[in-house]
This record gives sequence, C-alpha cells and structure tokens, in this order.
Amino acid sequence: MTETTTMTHEPTGAIAAPTVPPRRAGRVFRASFLTATVSLVVALLLAALFEDGMRRFFFAYLVNFAFFLSISLGGLFFVLIQHLTRAGWSVGMRRLAEVAAAVLPMIGIAFAPIAVSVLLGDGSLYPWSASGVHAAEGASGGDVGAHAMSPAKAAYLSPALFLVRWALYFAVWSVLAVFLWRRSTRQDSDGDVRHTLGMQRASAIGIVLYAITVTFAAIDLLMSLDPVWYSTIFGVYFFSGGVVGFLATLIVVASVLARSGVLGKAITVEHLHDLGKLLFAFVFFWGYIAFSQYMLIWYANLPETTFWLAERGLSTAEGGANGWSIVIVALLFGHFLLPFVGLMSRHVKRSRAALTAWAVWLLVFHWIDLWWLVFPELGATPRFGLLEITTLVGVGALFTAACARLVAGTRLVPVRDPRLGESLEFHNA
Repeated sequence: MTETTTMTHEPTGAIAAPTVPPRRAGRVFRASFLTATVSLVVALLLAALFEDGMRRFFFAYLVNFAFFLSISLGGLFFVLIQHLTRAGWSVGMRRLAEVAAAVLPMIGIAFAPIAVSVLLGDGSLYPWSASGVHAAEGASGGDVGAHAMSPAKAAYLSPALFLVRWALYFAVWSVLAVFLWRRSTRQDSDGDVRHTLGMQRASAIGIVLYAITVTFAAIDLLMSLDPVWYSTIFGVYFFSGGVVGFLATLIVVASVLARSGVLGKAITVEHLHDLGKLLFAFVFFWGYIAFSQYMLIWYANLPETTFWLAERGLSTAEGGANGWSIVIVALLFGHFLLPFVGLMSRHVKRSRAALTAWAVWLLVFHWIDLWWLVFPELGATPRFGLLEITTLVGVGALFTAACARLVAGTRLVPVRDPRLGESLEFHNA
C-alpha cells in the first residue's frame, strides 16, 4: 500500500456489514446486566452460608476477573500485532478483536471488588495487604521456614502502590484500546487512510507498553497471592494463556456470526483456518512456557519456589500428591497434549464445527488453568461449586454487557479499511 495521507476508500460492496441495531444491542445489554446483578447477588448470598465464604467469594471473583481480563488483553495484543505487521488477511475479523480490547475501561470498573479486598486490609486475597511487612507464609498457610519477603518486596507489595499500579495498567490499556477503536470506527465514515497509518505508528509504541504492563499486572494479580513465591517467566505464562483464551473466543464468535450471515463474506473458512494455525501455535507456546517454568523451579530446587508447585499437586515426594494433582494432569492433557494433536490437522482447522469445538474446549481449560493458579491458596482440596459458577456467570454477563454497549450503532467489519479487499480475497496456500 502506498503511504499517502489523502486516499479514501468507499465501503466494499462485496460484504454485508450493516451497523448493529442500537435497540437489539440495548436489549442484550439490559439482559446481560440483569443477569450479572442477579448472579453476583446470589454468589454473595451463598458466600454467607460458609464459614470462610467471603474469602472464597473473593477468590472465585479473582479467577473470573482474570479470565475475562486475559481475553480482553489477548484482543488488544491481536489488534496491535495486526497493525504492526500491516496484515491484510485479518481485517475482516479485526473489529471483533477491537471490541474485546475496547471494553478494558469497563473491565477496570470490575476491578473494584479486588481493590476493596485490598483496602479492607484483612488479607482475604493477598496476605501482604494485611501484614504489609515480612511474610513467612503463603496465603494457604504453607510454612516456608525462614524465607520471608525482603524489605524491597514488602515496600512494593503495599496496598497504596498496588492500587496506583493498577490505575496505571488500566490507563495504558484503555488509552491504547480506545485510540485503536475510535480510529478504526471513524474510518468507517470517512475512509481516510491516515487512520490506518496512525494506528500502525501507535502500535509500535503500544506493543512495548503492553509487554511491560501485562508482565507486572500478572505478578500483582496472581503471583503475589503468595508473596514469597516468585517466577521469572510468570508474566509470559499469563500472557500465553490469555492469547489462547482470546483466539478461542474469536473463533467461537466468528463462527457463530459467519454462520448467521451477519458478516457476509468477511470471514470464511480461509480466515478460520489461519485462526486455527494461530491457536495451535499458542497452545504449543503455552505448553513450552509451562514446562519451562516447572523445569527451572525443579532444577533449582529452592525452598522458596518449590513449595508453590508442591501445594498445586506437583510433588514427586512420598505423600506429596494432594487434591490438585489430578487437576495438573488434566491440564497437561487438556490444555496441551490433546489440543496439540487435535489442532495439527489441516482438515480440523478448515472444519468450522471441529475448530469451534476445540476452541470451546480450550476456553474451559484456560479457566481451569487460572483456577489452578489461584485456588490452592485456599487449601489442598479443590473447591468448585455453585458459588464459583454464579460468579463466572456474573462476571461473564458483565463482559457481555460491556461488549453490547460498545457495538451499538457500529459495524462489525471495518468496511473502509484499505486492506479489506486483501482480506476478502485471502486464500491459504
């Protein structure tokens, strides 16, 4: 494409890309918001029935918040990479990723219960929020002997700095996502190629900011549940799982919309084939990072890191297995080995039904992965019941409501993007 700032593009007539009716989007928003309200109220009522019910509620909320946050962050990564590489094949589905990313400001509002837990100072989620000083125990009460937080770590893990950092994370993500969303949707009206060039330039800076903020956010949100434990690649682990979750979500949504005819010819089996390739690649990448993290901890054999794996059922010592051991075996097969084999075939990646089935499968195991990261801090016995289900439905409905509110009156395909023609003509070799 010649980089001129005067070129405009008329809507491409080869696709049907009407705007999303505001009334229909409004109905979805109201139904989703009502579902979210009822589900979260029910979850709180259920929490009142258990002795440690509120603590369990906070943990369940954290898992589901991290799940939908990771999907949105995966969407932001997808949009940034498409602009950085000047990709043409993905233009027809890029708007769906823009929607997932642009709800990040609203996800920031959903961070409130976690912020409240920290401000309460009772250590319901994070033990350092109660003590604020050296901690020799993890949230699950596992004794790690003389190992404790250093003064520097204790200063870093203070409630005030924690909340300031999260305000900064959401500010960076929101500015990037909203900028890309507004430029893209404005181009639907004026067709000005300057929007494309502006998004490309912003993505070069954005991808660096993304890498830094996501790494520290993963440390703050999940790794600091036990203030003693640490991993040098935990940020990459969270990132890789989030991209798997987003690609799986994109495949499911794109398949449903393509089958309903809403997107016309914007998304075909050729595009789903490439999404399947990306999903396959990140399943492998997640498995590689998961093994690398385990191998480095096992080889170093440091007490301040090995106990974290032992609490999660990854212990070969006599009597070291616990209730989480079956979960890690399930993750090994369900999040890596089986989908790795299942997605390898070209036929599967070109079959809408088969690819969608694997996408749903991986969404389930992405949630299980986050559950496995978080819930062992409550004890060696896995907990999953109605409280976790209602919290999942509640946070998921909030996410759906945010998406419905955003897309009202907009197109689901960037009809005046200068590379849309390349996307419509895309074919795999």
